[in-house]
Amino acid sequence: MSTFDLSKYGIKVTNVLRNAEPSILYEQALKRGEGEIVASGALAARSGQKTGRSPKDKRIVDAEPSTKDVWWGDVNIRLQDKTFQINRQRAIDFLNTRDQLYVVDGFAGWDPKYQIKVRIVCLNAYHALFMHNMLIRPTAAQLAQFGNPDYVIFNAGLFPANPLTNEMSSPTSVDLSFERGEFVILGTQYAGEMKKGVFTIMNYLMPKQGVMSMHCSANEGKDGDVSLFFGLSGTGKTTLSADPRRALIGDDEHCWSSEGVFNIEGGCYAKCINLSQESEPEIYAAIRYGSVLENVVYDKQTRVVDYTNQSITENTRCSYPVEYIPNAKIPCVGKHPKNVIFLTCDAFGVLPPVSKLTPEQAMYHFISGYTAKVAGTEMGVKDPEATFSACFGAAFMVWHPTKYAELLASQIAKHGSQAWLVNTGWSGGGHGVGKRMSLKYTRAILDAIHDGSLAKAPTQVDPIFGLHVPQSCGNVPAEILNPKNTWADKAAYDQKAKHLAGLFQKNFGKYADRASDAIRNAGPKV
Repeated sequence: MSTFDLSKYGIKVTNVLRNAEPSILYEQALKRGEGEIVASGALAARSGQKTGRSPKDKRIVDAEPSTKDVWWGDVNIRLQDKTFQINRQRAIDFLNTRDQLYVVDGFAGWDPKYQIKVRIVCLNAYHALFMHNMLIRPTAAQLAQFGNPDYVIFNAGLFPANPLTNEMSSPTSVDLSFERGEFVILGTQYAGEMKKGVFTIMNYLMPKQGVMSMHCSANEGKDGDVSLFFGLSGTGKTTLSADPRRALIGDDEHCWSSEGVFNIEGGCYAKCINLSQESEPEIYAAIRYGSVLENVVYDKQTRVVDYTNQSITENTRCSYPVEYIPNAKIPCVGKHPKNVIFLTCDAFGVLPPVSKLTPEQAMYHFISGYTAKVAGTEMGVKDPEATFSACFGAAFMVWHPTKYAELLASQIAKHGSQAWLVNTGWSGGGHGVGKRMSLKYTRAILDAIHDGSLAKAPTQVDPIFGLHVPQSCGNVPAEILNPKNTWADKAAYDQKAKHLAGLFQKNFGKYADRASDAIRNAGPKV
């Protein structure tokens, strides 16, 4: 065992395993009862009570000089430095009770010009393996010269925060201090908190350098043409970017600099619910030795995973190194994007399957970040509910959404990228009446975007949403391109479309004072 020194953080544990190989972390996880090996060879673990992120428990320290930059409110909740220190000490004290700890040192950002060094200090082998996958893994030479990290994440998630501490809302607390370069996790073992913690840090640092940080996937064609895929959970961001005919740059977090696009991460974090070899063969095959499955259900005898089982959570996940995707591009960098694709799952069934956006419409829909929750996925949801998440990832944004929108607008204008809105949701009626858009048709739409034919197709302007709707698209039936045509009850379509347009307008009111007239006028009309 290593005796890596953590004493400068107040940690006195001497049995510290640093950047252990997956085989050792497997052995440790099994020995400590953290998980089991399933039939595919992946390590399956449980995250305890929390099976997803806790955005309402996330706090950012209100301190100079970062305070003037932060978009304070429901997303970025203020925390006093004294409270941060209390929570940090609580985490350190608990880590000091352990007989062994794990350290993972790695990088965030594939472009060396913008790369930061991140250190994870945790008490679970499965968390160490998770971040071994998700950070960019240093070579032996890089690790030997790693030095001091830019940010340290102290994951003491097995131990709760004290809810009686000032500014705490629950036993869970996820706290970030830009000034101290530290991130503290208490009261949740959900591994995604570490991954998104790194993303939040990059979302602050990159715009300060004029670089656009993005919650999106990215892939590249044979001619080097890059596409970005923005979208909230359930819209198909990971699925659609894993295209066997295109090289995968990354599935979730990227930056767009003056040189081009680069992935932030060294791995992928795919949703596993209803995963099948037929529909997503690349992701299915990536779940093998070295991968970490979280909160899945499997047969105790055969160890075969039942990906349809959501008895623990619908948010079943798998973490694996990006190179587990056969056509991953290493290093994970690409040219300036030719196409910027916004994915939405419209459960109302009123948005076209594809729309060509003007630059102003691109900004409007980027700031809006629309998708819809479907009945049955949450208690009390009986009809589709609109969800708006600015920049398709408000939970991880640090600056005001218009900061990211301005950066995106500048990059699109400078490099001539074409923006598209692609609806992977319902057609022929809303959820419960219509049908989910065929994945085959969505892939055909993307093929037409990538081969350039859709950009040349004639368009018709939607009278309510103002979107430029292509009238023909390769292997997609022309009748489904105009959503109203697919509804038996045309009056019901108009009513539902106006309802959704009103929701767009109401949501955008939160940002209207910081947006130009051109962007405000690019939204739907009721």
